[in-house]
Amino acid sequence: MTLPSVRAPRDATDVLRRVFGYESFRDGQQEIIEHVAAGGDALVLMPTGGGKSLCYQIPALVRPGTGVVVSPLIALMQDQVEALRALGVQAGFLNSTQDDSARREVEAAFVAGELDLLYLAPERLRLRSTVELLDRGEIALFAIDEAHCVAQWGHDFRPDYLLLSELSQHWPQVPRIALTATATPATHKEITARLGLENARHVVADFDRPNIQYRMVPKKEPKAQLLEFLRTEHAGDAGIVYCLSRASVEKIADFLATNGIAALPYHAGLDARVRAEHQARFLREDGLVMVATIAFGMGIDKPDVRFVAHLDLPKSVEGYYQETGRAGRDGLRSTAWLAYGLQDVVQLRRLIDTSEGDAAHRRRLGHHLDAMFALCETVECRRVGLLAYFGQPRSAPCGNCDTCLEPQQSWDATVPAQKVLSAVLRLHRERRQKFGAGHVIDILLGKRTPKVGQHGHDTLTVFGIGTELGEAEWRGVVRQLLAQGLLTVEGDHGTLLLTDASGEVLRKERTVSMRREPQRPAKAAAAAKNRRAAAPVELPEHAMPLFERLRAWRAATAKEQSIPAYIIFHDATLREIATVAPASLADLATVNGVGENKLTKYGDEILRLCTEEEPPPGDDPNRAE
Repeated sequence: MTLPSVRAPRDATDVLRRVFGYESFRDGQQEIIEHVAAGGDALVLMPTGGGKSLCYQIPALVRPGTGVVVSPLIALMQDQVEALRALGVQAGFLNSTQDDSARREVEAAFVAGELDLLYLAPERLRLRSTVELLDRGEIALFAIDEAHCVAQWGHDFRPDYLLLSELSQHWPQVPRIALTATATPATHKEITARLGLENARHVVADFDRPNIQYRMVPKKEPKAQLLEFLRTEHAGDAGIVYCLSRASVEKIADFLATNGIAALPYHAGLDARVRAEHQARFLREDGLVMVATIAFGMGIDKPDVRFVAHLDLPKSVEGYYQETGRAGRDGLRSTAWLAYGLQDVVQLRRLIDTSEGDAAHRRRLGHHLDAMFALCETVECRRVGLLAYFGQPRSAPCGNCDTCLEPQQSWDATVPAQKVLSAVLRLHRERRQKFGAGHVIDILLGKRTPKVGQHGHDTLTVFGIGTELGEAEWRGVVRQLLAQGLLTVEGDHGTLLLTDASGEVLRKERTVSMRREPQRPAKAAAAAKNRRAAAPVELPEHAMPLFERLRAWRAATAKEQSIPAYIIFHDATLREIATVAPASLADLATVNGVGENKLTKYGDEILRLCTEEEPPPGDDPNRAE
């Protein structure tokens, strides 16, 4: 069915209101949109949920021709196109999942000027046929989404993105807009150089996501810790759990399912059809938990992901920020929860040592890991440290992270640090041996294990000098020495080595301050939830029945149309409808997220739900379906 054209208005504000249903732009959007609509190039750094998509979608609707969007997210293109079509926007995609008939139909629509937006996978630009096709149509702009993929040593590098530097050479008159939610100043510089955007307008938005609460806990029993977190804080919520390995993904998904939590695995080792099915279910169903490697998630548009949990230490702060940013796209409060341990550092160091690239590349990876580890071990506000990493320093603590909600105690750990460093030094100097953290701690605790006895380490002067701390506390000391660059690890077994800075501590030229290992009661996380600050206002009690009726209607409608529920309306829109309870189409049209096409399509049904009486006790509460 041909949808009505949305091209009649040429004013960006009018498009925003009439097509997308919003009365005003967010910070930074209008400047970008007007600049690109006028034919200028732009590089946009804006956090997930900040409204990046509108920065190219509206100029594509305002300018003559079709906006061509280059995106690496093949598995999500269909949902992105469906979301636009639900707004009355003519959109299509070309990628390897289509058959010849579907591809020819989209190509014909593009050449005929019937498409507002066309999504392409970057590898298609390698094909001469794609270039010839684009030459036959009128291009409004090129949008390069997930532009950090061009950073060659970044966390999501895609070789095909290097081809995009040729767009300006082949189509010099077509404006380009590159967008990403993740870029340090160094990555920003690399994107600029690789895409030839030195003369573009650069807009760097505030990277803060105030609705996300950041929490990081040392690993004790990670599966039990995760289960408690989900049961006490996010029962029935949609979320993502990231693991480092495929095997861990399978084990954790099975563990959660066995314990009554709807969970699905996702990793590159699964059959492509299984991955597609699991991703589709995650997008379309409520309350599913996706347990995944980082192969899952980039560009996920699901707005009601209420948590992102990490069971292994991310490789970089950029990767961590990108992954946690998939929570709370709707602006409602969400949680970024991470469990990390000493073994994570050992494992990631081993991966770095065996990674491709030269020594300089491995050093860069090491610096990325060091920064991530330091963020975990800080006693300061998590958000302050996170934003400083992206070149946005601020001094005021956020009040919505674990170190703000439960301020961390620090202590003078100089003497324990000297004991650990001395043990490592004596093993290396006196015995020409290197061991991992567990063995060093056994020596400090005076444990005569078979391994200690075999090597005669019970005769070392450092044997038994650390009984003032327990094993868990010593592991915390070693972990924080690694985080502060006073120790490093190498090899498959994570053997400990001194660094250039270790001598300063051993010579008493430097003191060492550490965060005290938390001794929290089992329900501390739930208590923290009740104290956390959250930007969005909670739904008034009187609006809850209507909100639930609207959700039930949306779920049934989405199932009938075989589309994700959020394509119909986001939770934030349903909350606003439930709060104001509009009595007319004119009232409904003022709600954010209700554009003309959705007003025409769903307005009468929503008004019926708003005026519907509550069912008496005993009636079917789901009769709205």
